[in-house]
Amino acid sequence: MATLKVPSSVPSPAEDCEQLKKAFAGWGTNEKLIIQILAHRNAAQRKLITETYAATYGEDLLKDLDSELSNDFQRVVLLWTLDPAERDAYLVNEATKRLTANNWVIMEVACTRSAFDLFRARQAYHARYKKSLEEDVAYHTTGDFRKLLVPLVSAFRYEGDEVNMMLAKSEAKLLHEKISEKAYNDEELIRILTTRSKAQLNATLNQYNNHFGNAINKDLKADTNDEYLTLLRATIKCLTCPDKYFEKTLRLAINKMGTDEWALTRVVVTRAEVDMQRIKEEYHKRNSVPLDRAIAVDTSGDYEKMLLALIGHGDA
Repeated sequence: MATLKVPSSVPSPAEDCEQLKKAFAGWGTNEKLIIQILAHRNAAQRKLITETYAATYGEDLLKDLDSELSNDFQRVVLLWTLDPAERDAYLVNEATKRLTANNWVIMEVACTRSAFDLFRARQAYHARYKKSLEEDVAYHTTGDFRKLLVPLVSAFRYEGDEVNMMLAKSEAKLLHEKISEKAYNDEELIRILTTRSKAQLNATLNQYNNHFGNAINKDLKADTNDEYLTLLRATIKCLTCPDKYFEKTLRLAINKMGTDEWALTRVVVTRAEVDMQRIKEEYHKRNSVPLDRAIAVDTSGDYEKMLLALIGHGDA
């Protein structure tokens, strides 16, 4: 359920490139034209534009955008224009850097991409950074975080709907035992969360709820100050109801004293072509305010216009 609005007849990549070149020409940059083109092209179309731009002008579109734009608007346009697999590789790499170390972003990419998308992100990481994504995640994390995150980013889950109910019952029991023992970093618990298909996991967690009278995340709230437990709960949320996870991420980003633009940009850009419609519905339900209104109140200028266009707001 994407929100991206692509016109029914899209100009050729060559025409788009010509218009973008025009937007960069002269004294000021024509930001409106950049939004008009890039915010209304899907991933395949943006890839063609980038390739055509390089072939026609012998220049890198991303570098030109980088030098022409600034601040939050620059970041959202660059992230959006990147090929999704390269974007994910970049997000994980940024998340492993010591000053911005962010286990949540690593977990988010690992849990909310399809098996093939995650595989493509690992390939893009190889190509761009000349090492493996798993290697960097393992190097930059420690203890329980490493124990959970390395298998998460290495996963290649089955994507189908088939579910084994016997397995769901036995693994629900196993999860309950480990959680009752407070063995939150147990290998079996981590194995279930990092290898089972999302359909199988949902079945297991439903069994857990039915048999033990509590949702698993309620039982994992034993210590709200435990960072690993917080990440474990977020992992389960990401795997089973990503729209709720992203709604919360947006809510926290917007309702902070001062907006967390990085989180806001990341969620809008990575979900616009996936499930933004569901996230918008969840946001409205949870906050009694439409997401576009919340963004409009909290941001301004071209950055605001680009975000609104990506979430499919009216005439943006």
